[in-house]
Amino acid sequence: MTEVEPRRAMGPRRGRGRSLDQRRPQTWEISDSDGEGATSREVGTQTSSTVREHKAAAKALRADQVLSRLAVCVDPAVLEYAGSDILMEALGTLGCECRIEPQHQSRSLQWSVVRPDPAPSSVPLEAWAENEQEQLLLLEPQEFLQSALQLTQITGPPCSMPWLSPNSPIRPHLAVIGLDAYLWSHQPSSQKTWQLKKSKEAHPKVAISWPEVEEALVLLQLHANLDVLLVASWQELSQYVCAFTKALSQRPSKQYRDSQAFSFCTAGHWASGQQVTKDGSGLRGVWWRQIRQFNRVSSAVADSVVTAFPSPRLLQQALLECSTEQERLSLLADLPVKAHRGRQPRRVGPDISRRICIFLTTTNPDVLLDLSS
Repeated sequence: MTEVEPRRAMGPRRGRGRSLDQRRPQTWEISDSDGEGATSREVGTQTSSTVREHKAAAKALRADQVLSRLAVCVDPAVLEYAGSDILMEALGTLGCECRIEPQHQSRSLQWSVVRPDPAPSSVPLEAWAENEQEQLLLLEPQEFLQSALQLTQITGPPCSMPWLSPNSPIRPHLAVIGLDAYLWSHQPSSQKTWQLKKSKEAHPKVAISWPEVEEALVLLQLHANLDVLLVASWQELSQYVCAFTKALSQRPSKQYRDSQAFSFCTAGHWASGQQVTKDGSGLRGVWWRQIRQFNRVSSAVADSVVTAFPSPRLLQQALLECSTEQERLSLLADLPVKAHRGRQPRRVGPDISRRICIFLTTTNPDVLLDLSS
């Protein structure tokens, strides 16, 4: 007599999960997320931490916050000018701090930033130190013309440039007030040149013309990356300094934004995507989502296109089989679109048909699909 082993009960088991034949097939996912290897709890923690860091950095780098911590350091020699009170009044109403401190270059302005305490760890130190390298140097018209004349008389690239300190991280900018008025006041009636005394020791006069001044400006820009601001009054200079200060307050946030990854590439499962199994199930949903990305394409229109052509390859083959360009562009135009209750039946239309056709057949990367955009 053969001994038979008692079979185990095949009833449902609680707490043991699904049986082997009921397990979910392995899937791979089309997703924009780059946190595929982390568990959901780890991803959630990392995402919330990253979001908090981004919010703290964005708050600290806001233009109004940076402007309140921005200080304009003015050399005491600037206050000796008659119109310096206009500049100081404009800086006082700007909202930044104004300091009277001796500078390395006389008659100059320099900017500095007080970093927040504590500073966000995600903000690099370069974002704060960048503004501290800017300097504005005020020059008399006669002083500027003397150096400009020397530049125009040198053949070839100059060995050294005036107003520049070698191996210095400071980026100077020059400002000359009243150069045009100075030149016109020194213009002789019989010639179109202006006489300029080189120094008290040298009695002979040197002639310089506007083309030579423009040549000196070009040489300064090309060889030293030095820009020269020519203003007619202290009012115009004050407007430039205020605009430049506001631009510096916006620089840290722009640099931080450019250094970060795109907002849609955040860590974690920000976008779940369309799940596709190894046997291809789900590819039709991916194709449907691609159709929906076109402007003014509703879910019903995408359903109509995907129902007629379940994959982009089938639609491409149908487009290639068309004999004329007009037939190709209007291939999808007459496809019926399922209408809701109480609405008239409609079609896909020639515009959507043309855009999908061009998208799948064109070889020009710069082609404009949506003519109404």
